[in-house]
Amino acid sequence: MSRSRIARGVAFPAGNPPSIDPRAPRAASLARWLGAALLLLLPASSLFAQAPPPSLDARLAAVEAAAKSAQSAGDNAWMLVSAALVLMMTGPGLALFYGGLVRRKNVLSTMMHSFILMAVVTVLWAVYGYSLSFGEGTAFLGDFRYLFLNGVGAAPNPDYAATIPQQTFMVYQLMFAIITPALISGAYAERMKFSAMLMFTVLWTTFVYFPMAHMVWGKGGLLNAFLGGKIPCFDFAGGTVVHITSGVSALVCALYLGKRKGYLSEPMKPHSLTFSFVGAALLWVGWFGFNAGSALAASPLATSAFVATHFGAAAATLGWILAEWIHNGKPSMLGGISGAVAGLVAITPASGFVKPFPAMLIGFAAGIVCFLMVTAVKGRFGYDDTLDAFGVHGIGGTLGALLTGVFATSLVNDSLKDSSGKTLPLGWVDGNAAQVLNQLGGVAISWVLAIAGSLIILKIVDLTIGVRVRPDEEDEGLDISLHGEEGYNFEA
Repeated sequence: MSRSRIARGVAFPAGNPPSIDPRAPRAASLARWLGAALLLLLPASSLFAQAPPPSLDARLAAVEAAAKSAQSAGDNAWMLVSAALVLMMTGPGLALFYGGLVRRKNVLSTMMHSFILMAVVTVLWAVYGYSLSFGEGTAFLGDFRYLFLNGVGAAPNPDYAATIPQQTFMVYQLMFAIITPALISGAYAERMKFSAMLMFTVLWTTFVYFPMAHMVWGKGGLLNAFLGGKIPCFDFAGGTVVHITSGVSALVCALYLGKRKGYLSEPMKPHSLTFSFVGAALLWVGWFGFNAGSALAASPLATSAFVATHFGAAAATLGWILAEWIHNGKPSMLGGISGAVAGLVAITPASGFVKPFPAMLIGFAAGIVCFLMVTAVKGRFGYDDTLDAFGVHGIGGTLGALLTGVFATSLVNDSLKDSSGKTLPLGWVDGNAAQVLNQLGGVAISWVLAIAGSLIILKIVDLTIGVRVRPDEEDEGLDISLHGEEGYNFEA
């Protein structure tokens, strides 16, 4: 037998080995790489079992979730901007407006009233104010469920604002609590102790503002027309809660403290109408956050409130200037900015309920009525409401609240419904004349609470630390006597 050769474990006849192509290993390697590449290029469905497409219900749910997320993001952005706008109304808006209207020696002390309350009221709100205002308690005051902001986070509170975090709602409402006591300072400017102002504000905010905010806006509040109130009073953005309470309390403060030294016998002209003009312009812009923001969403209702706010302010400006022009023979910048603020005050409770032309009517009426209050009525009774907080906010807020009962319509705001879901008529123009009586009830409660609460608190403060500065301090000016600084240094 011929000898055989062994090649890679395969026997071949001796002397006759197979011929091996040297390119074969390279071709085999190339083939393997091409195969792998083809596998990668094949659709996943050819390698694995294809997943079933999502059902129609699942796809609709995904679309709905995306839409809700987008709405929440838009609403939250608008409400954060609105909160910033309302804070801007206090500082620098109100600080400049009031600061320019006082004498030069009191400009810093007057501005300090607005600025310090941005800090003081914020702390009160965080500790217990938000809970007393918006917790579910009695018809007059909330409970302590949100004490120290417990449970106030990213989740919405559907009772108040279903599309924004409750924390956003909380901080937005805080800005209203800040500016309300700051408005009162216009009545006691140039003569109240700084320490007394702080004590008065802490007590007033606790025992007047927080209960009033709960009664009008809190769930189960006595005057809440939309969340179970016994007296359905319409107040979209604070006619009763903010302007009547602050304005009436301002009158009480003016009467309790008495007149400034030299009132009506010495010139007490505004030291800088330029400051006041800038402040009024900032107030006008900020008021869009105040009123349109009260829709609590970036919605058509916010647009309607925005338009009503602007139209009301414009008409009031013209109304005041017209009355002043007829009365004094000249129109003034002070009259123009005062009229604008009066219109903004009056349209506040109505802004989310009325059409543009009724808004203009409300504003025009406010311009004329408030002008008469700060000239004829104030002159007749002789009280020293330093910066006319009562004449503008107390009277403007009262007029606006009452006219809301006349012009409120479900064509603008259809939120009020019966148990079957049917939209209910709102004001007299809808055929619900009785709403004027409900508005009157809300106004009366605001007046009584403001008068009684302010008088008692002033008496407590007076008995403990005193409310008024000494005559020599008043002569020197509160900037130097209370704060040791001056608004203007002409020697620097």
